[in-house]
Amino acid sequence: MAKSAKKTLLMAKLQTAAGTEAVPTGATDSILLRNLTATPLSTETVERALLRPYMGNAGQIVTTVYTQIEGEVELAGSGTPGKAPAWGGLLRGCGFAEVVEDAEVVYTPVSDDFEMLTLHYYLDGLFHKITDARGTVSFDISAKGIPFMRFRFMGVYHPITDQAAPTDVDFSAFQTPLGVNKKNTPQWSLGGYSGCLQSLNLDLANSLVWRSLISCEGAEITDRQPTGQISLELPKIADLNWPEMVRNAVLQPLSITHGTQPGNIVTLSAPGAQLSEPSYSEADNVAMLGMNMSLQPGQGNDDIKIVVS
Repeated sequence: MAKSAKKTLLMAKLQTAAGTEAVPTGATDSILLRNLTATPLSTETVERALLRPYMGNAGQIVTTVYTQIEGEVELAGSGTPGKAPAWGGLLRGCGFAEVVEDAEVVYTPVSDDFEMLTLHYYLDGLFHKITDARGTVSFDISAKGIPFMRFRFMGVYHPITDQAAPTDVDFSAFQTPLGVNKKNTPQWSLGGYSGCLQSLNLDLANSLVWRSLISCEGAEITDRQPTGQISLELPKIADLNWPEMVRNAVLQPLSITHGTQPGNIVTLSAPGAQLSEPSYSEADNVAMLGMNMSLQPGQGNDDIKIVVS
């Protein structure tokens, strides 16, 4: 019988240490996501390059095996001020620290001591276990859309087995998101300018690599170089002098707030966005300006900051 791609479940739980797998449960660790793609068996090979008195393949030797998985999670708060959102653990697996400050939960990137996740992925009766997983994440906030995060993880491969998904799945910790519009996304600014914004995309852009050495193997975050893209209605130069900002590489503070009710307000900010590669386009016959961004740290480990309040 054919297997259904709709019958998909991902569960995630933080590990206490490398090599010590966690045990996610459907009741507490189920992830509500969409557009999931998985590479259940990623391999690296080396050619044997044998010499023989005839042509043909000589075969390959598999030297490295790991698993990759990615998917999108809607961007919304926890519903309660000061309570971490259900996707907080995923951010921690991407190199963010989580700090609860009164009625706010603050996420900022770290540069060492990266946490790890155990992931359980079910696809209509097939069970995939991924341990020691680390990842990276990007954010998409576009007008007339649902704001979301796209996560990508890699981790230790375990043999795929036949196993039914748990029956105690609970997604109630995930709040229903709000569409992106003037009412639900009340504030944004780039260097003090806050005109008509079409879309903002931010990418943590971790350098996520699989290191396979003698006596050492696993997913490592070796760097991050956060980037972004912005599209807005073409402003007057007097309001936003973007040519000079680009030409002189002047860093601009950037922020956007989505949500209006306490417990479901998410603010993304960056202390210094360097603008580049401006281009014109049109939407509904309205002139638009698009630019790329390099997000640079201010005091360090503040390249991208997420506050849930």
